[in-house]
Amino acid sequence: MAGVDTWIFDLDNTLYAAKHSLFDQVEVRITDFVADFLNLERTEARSLQKQYFLDHGTTLNGLVTLHNCDPEEFLAYVHDVDYSPIPPDPDLDDALRRLPGRKLIFTNGDIPHAERAMDRLGVGHHFDTVFDIVASDYKPKPEPEVYDALVDVHGIEPSRAAFFEDIARNLKPAKDRGMATVWIEGDSNYAQSGADEGYIDFRAHELTPWLVDLVQHFDRR
Repeated sequence: MAGVDTWIFDLDNTLYAAKHSLFDQVEVRITDFVADFLNLERTEARSLQKQYFLDHGTTLNGLVTLHNCDPEEFLAYVHDVDYSPIPPDPDLDDALRRLPGRKLIFTNGDIPHAERAMDRLGVGHHFDTVFDIVASDYKPKPEPEVYDALVDVHGIEPSRAAFFEDIARNLKPAKDRGMATVWIEGDSNYAQSGADEGYIDFRAHELTPWLVDLVQHFDRR
């Protein structure tokens, strides 16, 4: 990590911890949207939601590709959740302050969602930009072209970048482009899929303690 000058963070279940269950609320809203949009029973909508997620990278991508869904309507609906379970994280705030280089958010969500989550954590002022699903033309991680767009738009030198992400397979395109990769270990089978395929450099149970240890290491140099 000594040569890294660009730090790229996923948002959901990475920048904020999965234990706060915010994304659980989002998933409920996604199911509700699918049920209403396609006039399905909720159980059927939940099954289709998961299938689209597996087949298309996000449920939204499946809805747009197969059903001409309005992505802005979808994003506004599913992110209409209660952010109060996310507490301020002063340790994360301090670690980001001490971390040398620029910081970016790279998310399959949208900017308003990212800003609300970062406001709760108290860390938004550390980030230069949010590269969201809108900036990627609604193409989600792990589609390789999205990583190329991120690198090109923000002038990132991949060999001097590190990417933090809870879904293991989303790290592969980053590693393929020369980034250092840190897996924030997810509990679900989907998050863990591919974790043993050699494209993960570092593993952490949660982001904040790992970053605190990293900046302490930098301080001792």
